[in-house]
Amino acid sequence: MDSTTDSVEIARAETERGDVVLRRRTSDGAADVLELRVNGVFVMDTLETTSEIELAAQALELVEEPTSVLIGGLGLGFTLQRVLADARVERAVVVEIEEPLIQWMRDGTVPHGPGLLADTRATVVNADIAMAIAEARSTYDLVLLDVDNGPGYLVHAANEAVYEHEFLGRCRDLLSPGGVLVVWSANAAPELLAAMQEIFGTAQEQAHDVLLQDRPEQYFLYLARR
Repeated sequence: MDSTTDSVEIARAETERGDVVLRRRTSDGAADVLELRVNGVFVMDTLETTSEIELAAQALELVEEPTSVLIGGLGLGFTLQRVLADARVERAVVVEIEEPLIQWMRDGTVPHGPGLLADTRATVVNADIAMAIAEARSTYDLVLLDVDNGPGYLVHAANEAVYEHEFLGRCRDLLSPGGVLVVWSANAAPELLAAMQEIFGTAQEQAHDVLLQDRPEQYFLYLARR
């Protein structure tokens, strides 16, 4: 018997950048899946989270004492969750531009959210990542960026600057010596890789196989060390 899938909207908010929607998918014989969409574009869900987790895991492996971490983009919290699972981390600052998403994590609309944000090491800041980094007064051992779908598949055109030389240079300056920057992208981004190589001297691209609603795809991580 074929399985059926139903999708129900459980939360919606209109912001100055457009609509942010949280949906619940249910399938025969499967657990409920939460799906986040922005302006009608799929951002992520709770079924396929491997690349969000690897965004943190890869960086944590490269730094001996990653005590302080900056995360650009809260999403559904899986990058933050992996960061906080590392006992070496003493401070994790998450910058998220969409206030409704922060609220849904805090009030349990996203069920695992309240427990995650209750960790005293975690701070969530409602701000634009470019402004937050420009105004930062402390350094970080890791900077993890997942604020859009990547330079080739932008949800918000203004985020193009996040993948360009000036902003990436600010990220480098914010890193402590030996610190690591990792940028997530839904597609291969050779220009991003080239920019990071110019700024850091060397950078690497990692492709990660994912399964999106039964379709094999690849997401990409771009890593560089100061």
